[in-house]
Amino acid sequence: MLERYHTVQLPGSSEIVIKKSRFIGHARPVDSEEEALRFIEAVRKEHWNATHNCFAYMIGDRDEIQKQSDDGEPSGTAGKPILEVIKHRKLKYVAVVVTRYFGGIMLGAGGLIRAYTDGAVAGIDAARPIAQMLHREVRVALDYTWLGKAENELRGRGTLMGETLFAENVTLLCLPLEAEAPSFIAWMTDLTQGQAVITRGEARYVAQPLDGSGA
Repeated sequence: MLERYHTVQLPGSSEIVIKKSRFIGHARPVDSEEEALRFIEAVRKEHWNATHNCFAYMIGDRDEIQKQSDDGEPSGTAGKPILEVIKHRKLKYVAVVVTRYFGGIMLGAGGLIRAYTDGAVAGIDAARPIAQMLHREVRVALDYTWLGKAENELRGRGTLMGETLFAENVTLLCLPLEAEAPSFIAWMTDLTQGQAVITRGEARYVAQPLDGSGA
């Protein structure tokens, strides 16, 4: 699993108008090529009367799957620009469709490339770019006498926290970054003088917002 990757948070769409043609950018996160194709087909059904529904998607930890389609536009003027936006924004596991309703004015190859680029950007921004950060669940079971000190130290460290379970002992669900989990466990063991029962849980991604630059 990647320690960090960029994608979008949810399905989103946004429309721009260029020389009377409507360009609607749609984007959503996808886990597989099958999911990407279902999304593309859903957009096609919704916009069945559009002039074109051009798309691109990127899937895989190492971008193993990269597909694009001009859907009848001149070769290289639609699918490739959409894919280039995905690459420029350093996104993974994402599908983007740009729907065009022709407005009667020809844009030329350069105009089409700019329009589909802008449409892809609009759709991606509407879908909220995020960084998915890999965290490790670490459950810390300790006596109530340690709770105040542990919570203060965890706040000071800036540790991401999940639920707290109250029973005979208290259990804190901590979510350090995966790469920092071993040092976190050692720190917590030292903090509680070895009296806490610490259990490593599963790894999971936690989303963080990105600015428009994709940085």
